Formats: sequence, C-alpha cells, structure tokens
Amino acid sequence: MATSKTEKLLLDFLEHLEIEKGRSARTLRNYDFYLRRFFTWSKWPTPGEITSEKVRKFRVWLNREIKGRDQESPKTTTQNYHLIALRSFLKYLAKRDIKSLAAEKIELAKHPDRQVDFLEEDELLRLLEIPRSGKGLVSLRDSAILETLFSTGLRVSELAKLEIESVNLKRDEFTVTGKGGKRRIVFLSERARDAIKAYLDKRADTAPFLFVSHDRAKAGRDVEQGLTPRSIQRTVDGYARKAGITKQVSPHTMRHTFATDLLRGGADIRSVQAMLGHASITTTQIYTHITNNHLRDIHKKHHDKKRKK
Repeated sequence: MATSKTEKLLLDFLEHLEIEKGRSARTLRNYDFYLRRFFTWSKWPTPGEITSEKVRKFRVWLNREIKGRDQESPKTTTQNYHLIALRSFLKYLAKRDIKSLAAEKIELAKHPDRQVDFLEEDELLRLLEIPRSGKGLVSLRDSAILETLFSTGLRVSELAKLEIESVNLKRDEFTVTGKGGKRRIVFLSERARDAIKAYLDKRADTAPFLFVSHDRAKAGRDVEQGLTPRSIQRTVDGYARKAGITKQVSPHTMRHTFATDLLRGGADIRSVQAMLGHASITTTQIYTHITNNHLRDIHKKHHDKKRKK
C-alpha cells in the first residue's frame, strides 16, 4: 500500500503534467504506470529514501524479472521509459524544494541506433502515382493523403485530426498541434495543394474533417466521419503493395521520407527539427546517418580540388 506522502506527491506530479505542462491523457497514463511500477517494487519510499542504489537495483530487476510476451526482458527503450518518468518526477520534487535523488544522476541505458525506413525516389514516385491514376472520389482523397504526408511530414494522428478550415490553400501552409500541445507551421507543396483542392472540389458533404470516409452505406453511417489513424495506415500500406514496394510502408515511413528528402536536399538539421516538431535535436539526429551518401558526394565534389586531374 502506498504511503500517503508519496502517493500524494505522485498525484500532484501527474496534475502538474496535465495542467501546467499540457501533456496528453496517454502520457499521463504511461507516467502513472511507470512510476507506480517503481514505487510498488521499492515499497513506496519517501523522497529522501530514493537513492542511486535503489534505482540501480530496480533496473536490474526490470532487466531480469519482467518478461514480455516473447519471454524476453523489456527492450532498452521500454526500460528507459521508466527512467525518464522517474527523472521527470525527481525534477518536479527539486522544483518544490523536496530533497531527493538528483535527476541527473540517473543515466539512460544505451541502445542501438533506431532503424529508419524511408522510400527511395523511385519507390516514392511509384507510390504517389497509384491513386493519381485512379478514378473517383476515394482516389482523389487518397492521392491528397499521400501527397500531404510527403509534403508536410505530419504524424498520422495529426493528419487524421485536420479540419478543412484549418488548411490555408492560398498560403500553402497551416498550423498543426503536435505532441504536448506544441504548435508548428507546416507547408504544402504545389502537388499537395492541388491534390487537396481537387479532392475538396468533388466533395458534396458538410463534414468538417479534411479527410473523411466515403463508405456510408457499407458502414451504416449517416454522415461522413473523419478517417481514423488506423484507416490511414491501411490506405498507405495498400497503395505501397500495389506499387510493388516490398518493404513495410506506413504514414511514419512517409514522415521519415520527408525528413530524409530535406536533409539530402541540403536543409540544415535545426530546420528539419522545427518542421517535424521534435522537442529535442537528438530525436532529429536519427536521420543524419541516412545522408552519408549525400555527404560522400559533397566530399568528392569539393575536397582536394587542386590535385584533381
């Protein structure tokens, strides 16, 4: 059973995340789960009883005792989620002048570089061409979806929530609210703008969403509803298969392709960070190793020019 002091501090911390930090309900649930796992294992210590040694033993326990569905220890990323939540809690205590372990004394576990899947130029062109060559309202919608994903680098959840009135087709840009309630500007290419306009010109419904379902009879709906993230994922995957792309393609693959295209084209990483809505430059740096071929071309073109024959 939790001690009243620690339980109260945990609840206060979660309220702090919700009200002052504007974190999502999902983030709150995750932080609550990770912290309660630590406190339950450590028998709900007071802030002063949280030590480096206690955290070390918790990490050992996590690694050895908690089994996933595949009967393996939690992945490094999952283990780090627990530590990130604990560090955030400790920083909150420090701001309230409550003595406890310093957050910076908790180091995250190192893990291999993230695998980033993106589309090469020929694959992207084949993918975009499939719905463009189709007929009917759904083909127009799907073409607009793919073009918008590649043009903006939006997360699938951000794309699903878009409303018509929020997208400015005259300025080819609009503001989107991303993770943590952070707002950023994204830009539409000429092809994306034209695809959206062609789709909207053919729509006769009054639904506010930019991308909606058009299978009312099949689904028993009375009005068009906004597409769900899952529906968009299925759409992207379906066109990738039709385009003969063997790798798994998702809306996030399009986001990776967007970032890779910018970096290969010469964009600086800080600008890409801003366009992706990453809070930390470290997150954006997962793309830098992808552009090695581009860097090699620059090296060949510009290095040691005097001795080249």
